[in-house]
Amino acid sequence: MRTLFWTIALLACMTACKGKKSPETAPGAVAAVAENRAAAAIELDSLLLVADALVDKQVTVRGTVTHTCVHSGKRCFIVGESGNATFRVEAKGEIGGFNRELVGSKIEVRGAVKERRLTAEFIDQHEKEVNEQKTREDGSAESCAAELANIQQMRAWMKERGKDYYSIYYMDGETYDVVEE
Repeated sequence: MRTLFWTIALLACMTACKGKKSPETAPGAVAAVAENRAAAAIELDSLLLVADALVDKQVTVRGTVTHTCVHSGKRCFIVGESGNATFRVEAKGEIGGFNRELVGSKIEVRGAVKERRLTAEFIDQHEKEVNEQKTREDGSAESCAAELANIQQMRAWMKERGKDYYSIYYMDGETYDVVEE
């Protein structure tokens, strides 16, 4: 039943956004996520569609762990069903840390959605540094090309939304549970 609800909510969001020149958050999707954020876990892909409306709000998000920080365990990274976006979860509250055995597990994490904004000036400075590194020809040309592609994607995102910053969403996780499938 939950899967059907989220499928309908996602389709409604995609239909509502279709054909708009500037991407906007579908009001129905925000309402659906806001109404159910405390009651049920939100699939990561659905959360990311409306993350800007959920900053500093408590939600429960579901995703698959792709990485945990080896030394401290103070953060993990999850992906949604599509596998297209990674979401960082910081260990806060009751979470002492994330162990390496979680990699590959589906988890539900409850916490507050946070946003880090990278300003256009910061991105410009980073691009300058990457280009300087590229001119040294120290064997890092491949990583420089990937980094420059990321910078171009950030700029395209900013232009599409009429913003002078790039948003990175993450979560301060308070609790988590492993989901059995």
